[in-house]
Amino acid sequence: MATFPSSRELAKIILMRFALLCAASILPLAAEIWSVETSFKVQAVSAVTPSPDGQWVVWTQTRAIMTDDRSEMLTHLWLARADGSQRFQLTQGERSASSPQWSPDSQWIYFSSARSGKNNLYRIPRDGGESEQLTDLKGALGSFKLSPDGQTIAFTQYEAPADIEKEKKEKRDWNVLDARPANHALYTMPLEGKRAVKKLHAGPYHLTAIAWSPDSRAIAIQTQPTPIANDWIKSDLAEVDAESGVVKAIANGKAAEQNPVYSPDGKYLAFRRSAVPPRWAQEERVVLLTRSSGELRELPWTGDQNPNLLAWTADSRRILFSEAQRTRSGLFALPVDGPAAAIFVPGTGVGQAWNINATGTHVGFAQQRPDTPAEAYVMSLSSPRPVAVSAANRELPKLPIGKTEVVKWKAKDGMEIEGLLTYPVGYEAGQKVPLLLNIHGGPAGVFAETFIGTPGIYPLATFAAKGYAILRCNIRGSGGYGAKFRQANTNDWGGKDYEDLMAGVDHIVSRGIADPDRLGVLGWSYGGFMTSWVVTQTKRFKAAAAGAPVTNLWSFTGTADIPDFLPDYFQGEPWDVFENYRTHSPITYVGKVETPTLILHGESDERVPPTQGFEFYNALKRRGVPAKMVTYPRMPHGPVEPKFMQDIMQRHLDWMEKYVR
Repeated sequence: MATFPSSRELAKIILMRFALLCAASILPLAAEIWSVETSFKVQAVSAVTPSPDGQWVVWTQTRAIMTDDRSEMLTHLWLARADGSQRFQLTQGERSASSPQWSPDSQWIYFSSARSGKNNLYRIPRDGGESEQLTDLKGALGSFKLSPDGQTIAFTQYEAPADIEKEKKEKRDWNVLDARPANHALYTMPLEGKRAVKKLHAGPYHLTAIAWSPDSRAIAIQTQPTPIANDWIKSDLAEVDAESGVVKAIANGKAAEQNPVYSPDGKYLAFRRSAVPPRWAQEERVVLLTRSSGELRELPWTGDQNPNLLAWTADSRRILFSEAQRTRSGLFALPVDGPAAAIFVPGTGVGQAWNINATGTHVGFAQQRPDTPAEAYVMSLSSPRPVAVSAANRELPKLPIGKTEVVKWKAKDGMEIEGLLTYPVGYEAGQKVPLLLNIHGGPAGVFAETFIGTPGIYPLATFAAKGYAILRCNIRGSGGYGAKFRQANTNDWGGKDYEDLMAGVDHIVSRGIADPDRLGVLGWSYGGFMTSWVVTQTKRFKAAAAGAPVTNLWSFTGTADIPDFLPDYFQGEPWDVFENYRTHSPITYVGKVETPTLILHGESDERVPPTQGFEFYNALKRRGVPAKMVTYPRMPHGPVEPKFMQDIMQRHLDWMEKYVR
């Protein structure tokens, strides 16, 4: 005969089952962390541009598309009122739209897109609707600028010689190096009527930037001999008459002259001028050209001596520029007469994608912090109160993010070094945790207070969620701290910069945060060089991951697309000062390496050719050191396809979990 529980027992059973159900529903949430996959829900925000009337703001949002047959970053235009209301996506489709620019009457937005198969110029009404294709270009579109009067659009383009396709068909398409550079010429097109494209100017050089004079009668052009990255050190400036195409030189000295910006009253042209000779570890100041007399006048140094000129204030009295400022960046104003530059928009994080509207009344920018993803902001230049206008990342999962703080320590020679320390999620004082030393590229790069959950090369938020601390060091040679600091590793890669890194690790160990027996090191480009160097100098790290590493300075200089780079840093060509190159090359000391090392490299990397990775990998393999090398087809110096990006992030995580944990 069946027995039934009493009412008291039945209540107890119900309560127990309810508790189990609650636990089952809570546990997955409690266990959820910021994963590599989560990072690909983050959208990038850029090109934040207020309308001339200051009433609207356009910006771009970029998200990862990963399907069975697609792996790409898709960018579209978004629009909102300057108070953040009436927000909507302006462009649609499977092809990106980028580089938005406003018409002077604030009614149209011009942009570029490859939706027709090749990159062309389009415009779309501010209120939305169908976009209109303006050009049908046969070549490769470069930059474009709308004239201040709204009547003409200027752009740069490379048109391949007509016989190239014939040569390919006939199998006679050999390449004589440097004989036929893909130089961009200057074109203009009226925006009404027949819109006939006019080739306004083509010189024996490549155009890298253009700027209209405020009266729409002249176009300043920035030129260099060819499009290759190495030729920036030969940049010059000239001015082209917008009707006749007649050219006159503006600046063509031994310095690199770049970044022309006209004053609203038309009296001046401001630009950047480098030291002589130009340094790859930049040292640049603002120069003012008085157009009526041709007089050139240097303005006071800016803080980092590496300004990016944006525009002028409407009264033509101050030049607005963006610049790195230690671990942050901001908007600054440089008076044409008077004191040095001053901060114009103080920020609580990293400001990027700065754009001043055509009337000089408003500025748009993207801002982020280590625990806060980027959003678009707009601000009146007369009232420093930024207004958030986008909601690109508002719906991200509310998951815990490791705390990041600025830390400082003394190097071996007494120099103060700064970096960013990210703690593990839920870290409690006194815990000793595994530490990852992350080294930036450049070497004139800089670690800034950006959102750690952004997809990229390193899964910082996931590392923190897995219990790692991460130290990102701005060692000597980094940007953001002035030219003297940026050039402090000249002829000394692997010297005091290495000591800065080790002092940083020692500092975190001495604070009782890092477990000295659980250390990993990882970096990309110059960071890959330093990672490779670190494992030849010490055995304290349990694992290393070197991305696109420079491992042999001699062979790098002869194969990279920047052959002037290392002769600048090492004060001579390798055949003249070979010992400088040999003694600072990780491959020289590869016989000392015992650290398990992961090497990642793009197969289409011209900046650091993949042979650099192969040299180090093959040496490690021949010596029996645990090593793995992964190469990525189509990939240049860094990942652009999100599936590759995701794989790189996951491999970094797996390698450290295997050897450091």
